[in-house]
Order: sequence, then C-alpha cells, then structure tokens
Amino acid sequence: MLTKKLEKVLNEQVEKEGYAAQLYLAMASWADGKGLEGISNWFYAQHMEELEHMLKFVKYINERGGNAIIPKIDQPPREMKGVKQAFEAALEHEQMVTKSINNIVGICLEEKDFTTHNWIQWFVDEQMEEESSVQGLLDKIDLLGDGNLYMFDRDIMGMRAAGESPA
Repeated sequence: MLTKKLEKVLNEQVEKEGYAAQLYLAMASWADGKGLEGISNWFYAQHMEELEHMLKFVKYINERGGNAIIPKIDQPPREMKGVKQAFEAALEHEQMVTKSINNIVGICLEEKDFTTHNWIQWFVDEQMEEESSVQGLLDKIDLLGDGNLYMFDRDIMGMRAAGESPA
C-alpha cells in the first residue's frame, strides 16, 4: 500500500512524464515541418517512450492501492529557435525529470517503502541513459557546427535504422 505522500509524488510524476511526451511530440512536429526526417523520427520515438513511462507510473500507482490521476497536460512550445535549442531544451527537461525521480527515491527511503524504492530504480537508470543520449547528440551538433545540419539529420536517422536506443 502506498503512503499518501508517495501516491502524491508518483501522481505528480505521471504529469511530468505526460508533459515530456507532449514536449517531444511538439519537437517532432516542428522538425517534421522543417524537413528534418531523422530528427523528427528521433523525437517521435522519444514521445512514445515517455508515454510508456507515464503508463508505468499509472499502473504502478493503481497496483499498489493508490488512485492514479490522469492530469491535464500543459501545452509545450510550438516553435524552436533551431535544432541545437531543441536538444538543449530536451536535455534541460530530462535533467528536471532526473531530479524528480531522485526526489521520489528519497521519499521512498523516508517512508520505508522498499517495494517502490526497488521499482523506481529502473527509472533512475533510464534517466541516466536519457541524459547521456541527449548530451551525446548535443556534442555531435557542436562538432558538426551550424553548417552541417544535413549530416546530423542523416546520421541521427541512421542511428534509428541501426536500432540504437533513442535514450
């Protein structure tokens, strides 16, 4: 059985995961409109992954006797200033999610809910991968410079074709 405190923060995480999905969908749509097929496919894949994360939280809350709340999700920005800015925003958002997951870990320990603590460890690992993936893409953008967007778009598309994990 979840404590009320843990149920509350897990429901807050449902909203954060939902917003992340919407943010990535908005970024994918923006990139699609710019003819950046590889980048848009990467963001579409991230969108689907965040929906899966949200669903994991919903199911876990309900399985542990809580009441999962499906929140209203704020609308993300529709326009990006550029590809680098989009990936910087993605990294900033992932860092915020990491802090939130770490906060949940702390509350699990305070509440002595070792079942939830064990369950949330998957998300701890996932966030490390998410941040590393986006940072790696930003590093590639920096290496290529502004004049080689075509190469970056083509390379990121190749990553998806090769079956590399998006995050």
